[in-house]
Amino acid sequence: MKHRAGRLGEEIRKVVSDLLLRELKDPRLFSGLVSVSAVDVTRDLSYATLYIMVLGESASMEASPERKQEVLDAFESAKGLIRREIARRVQLRRTPELIFKLDTTLEYGKHMDELFNSLGFKQGEDDGAESEEE
Repeated sequence: MKHRAGRLGEEIRKVVSDLLLRELKDPRLFSGLVSVSAVDVTRDLSYATLYIMVLGESASMEASPERKQEVLDAFESAKGLIRREIARRVQLRRTPELIFKLDTTLEYGKHMDELFNSLGFKQGEDDGAESEEE
């Protein structure tokens, strides 16, 4: 069953990504970079949590909290259309309820980098072992 939920999550991610590229017209979705990074589906296939990644105008810029909330609001307002398209494109007995959440993996990674830097680790350093030449 776990494999089925994973497969369904990937199908939903593809459908929503395609909708984002071709059919969703909400202007809140188009200033900056927005993508669906992952979808988790419950074991009973009744809920799907979509993780939305929101970046600034370029991939190196972080979006403001207000911008991220705007994007979540845009997805919430398009929830009916998105769910209807999932039902149309993916053969299911029952289409899962959609839950939209922000993907915070980049912020978490940045936080971890800051922690490592505060401990004296530099990016690109090896584990301290010196290579010996023969």
